[in-house]
Amino acid sequence: MTVLGRVVAPTLLLVLATAGCNPVYVGRAGWAQAQILASREPLVEVMTDPATDPRTRGKLRLVREARIFARDVLEFENTGEAYTSLARLPSDTLALVLTAARRDRLELHTWWFPIVGRVPYRAYFTEDGAIRARDRMEAEGYDTFLRPTAAFSTLGWFADPVYSTLLRQDEVGVVETIFHELAHNHLFLSGQGRFNESYATFAGHVAALTFFCERDGGGTDTVWCRRAQDRWSDARKVSRFLMELEADLLEIYDLEDRTPEQRIQERDRRYARALEEFRDQVQPNLAASPYEALAREELNNATLLSRILYFHRLDDFHSLWVHDWNGDLAGLMGWLAREAPGRSDPFQLLDARPSTADPTDGAGDPSSRADPEIPLPIPPFSTGSWGGYLAGSQQE
Repeated sequence: MTVLGRVVAPTLLLVLATAGCNPVYVGRAGWAQAQILASREPLVEVMTDPATDPRTRGKLRLVREARIFARDVLEFENTGEAYTSLARLPSDTLALVLTAARRDRLELHTWWFPIVGRVPYRAYFTEDGAIRARDRMEAEGYDTFLRPTAAFSTLGWFADPVYSTLLRQDEVGVVETIFHELAHNHLFLSGQGRFNESYATFAGHVAALTFFCERDGGGTDTVWCRRAQDRWSDARKVSRFLMELEADLLEIYDLEDRTPEQRIQERDRRYARALEEFRDQVQPNLAASPYEALAREELNNATLLSRILYFHRLDDFHSLWVHDWNGDLAGLMGWLAREAPGRSDPFQLLDARPSTADPTDGAGDPSSRADPEIPLPIPPFSTGSWGGYLAGSQQE
């Protein structure tokens, strides 16, 4: 799977109540989730099964290490028993996720669910249901984007398993996704989809590079560490591209001397140029993740906004981590969990200078590291006898 339209991809939320929701949808989602939970196998049993191939066994070891690292070193809250089991799925796709947006302005359609509030996507567990829903939204005049996902979080309500679809990724991608989903368990704000997903993208990438670069048996000169660093650098480049495109489109939609039809024509021309710019200027400079889906698929308001959900202000998250918290990811994650709830715009925290961050803490001068923009302050995490490391793998 690709990075955009994948994995890190949407966090699907299990609907646990029917108030305000379509009871048929809730019933189907609940039944699908119940079947998944009933199929779980403990990771220890899967790893010790002689039928498990060595590569899969190695990925599952990394999952075990990563969740303990998140709980004990990064101090993620609400990890519970998440990702201590495996659920084997009969297909390559766990679910299909629908996003819809107005064509005449940059505005995502949202669906309301109990507990989590409004979210800008909706999951479908059958292809027919997803296609029918997409066609209905398009008939109503919306741009749409339908994409697969390989993982989701129930925000700690259940012990989420590792889905077999997730294991199609390489080792770094698997670990990133585990951290991404556990970050949602640590902090999730009702009705704040863009913050929730962009924050989790940051947390997933940075936790993964810290894990691979600082763990016992890892290091800054290892393939997995360098790949994790490259993937985070790539994500920030894509973030800049998407944010610049969004700014240009906002200007187009603000043109008062154009009719709505003219504004849509102008935005279509800008989308066409953007696709060429990405293929010619951005993609050749990506080191680890080619973002093939972004280069291949049609750009419209739904595809753009669904991606910006995950890629908004990543440079600012990075700067807060590096400069304000001197690379102390555990401290930053704890501060965000304390300060973000209740804010109408949690992105304002990216402009704050937290008084709790001590500039003398951490690993010292980041310039002494292999990448001066990526401090690696956490002491090496001992993984004991769990280390079977398969370096050099690429995303599958």
